[in-house]
Amino acid sequence: MNAGVVVFPGSNCDHDAFDALSRFDNVTSEFIWHKDTFTGHYDLIILPGGFSYGDYLRSGAIAGLSPVMQSVKNAAGEGTIIIGICNGFQILCEAGLLPGALNTNKALKFICSDQYLRVEHSNSLFTALYSKGEVVNFPIAHGEGNYTASAEIIEQLERENRILFRYSDKKGNTGPDTNPNGSANNIAGIINTEGNVLGLMPHPERNADLLLGTADGLRLFTSVINSLSEKKVQHA
Repeated sequence: MNAGVVVFPGSNCDHDAFDALSRFDNVTSEFIWHKDTFTGHYDLIILPGGFSYGDYLRSGAIAGLSPVMQSVKNAAGEGTIIIGICNGFQILCEAGLLPGALNTNKALKFICSDQYLRVEHSNSLFTALYSKGEVVNFPIAHGEGNYTASAEIIEQLERENRILFRYSDKKGNTGPDTNPNGSANNIAGIINTEGNVLGLMPHPERNADLLLGTADGLRLFTSVINSLSEKKVQHA
């Protein structure tokens, strides 16, 4: 299967994402430049973390209008799996592929730390290898990770089980004290209505090897690759 990692000017986690995908023998990965366009070539596309175009206007705002994003939108509409991590999450929201926006952290400071997350359910292709309520540890590193949306959208996300990860403590408790950036309902990661587009602020690609302390993030990528493998078997 083919995977593409989109590179914007200012991306700095593109090689981390590429490295995470390199752990799968059945995945061929390549970088996609932000000025390029493509059709129907990829099974999985990752928008990595970083500071696309310097984030000078607003995080992800310029990248959301870059030439490659029309191809990403087309691919998402065709069912291709899309993962936006940190800056990638911001870009997906700016491009209209996910609802809401990422505002400045409540403390008005950049946060770089390990962070416990509670997995809300395993009924998605991104969390199939986790257990409902399991607590995992992903690094976070952002200045604008405060997820915000209208009350109607938040209610819809909750009702449709589209929240996959919430910020929590080690025991899985959620609330203001376990919410590093002030996100609505402690939201750390959401999916679109169709379930093929994921945006999350924490970095699973930085936690994909036991040498890094835990490999909690690797199971997210393994869940996706397993889903794609099963899909190809069904179509064979």
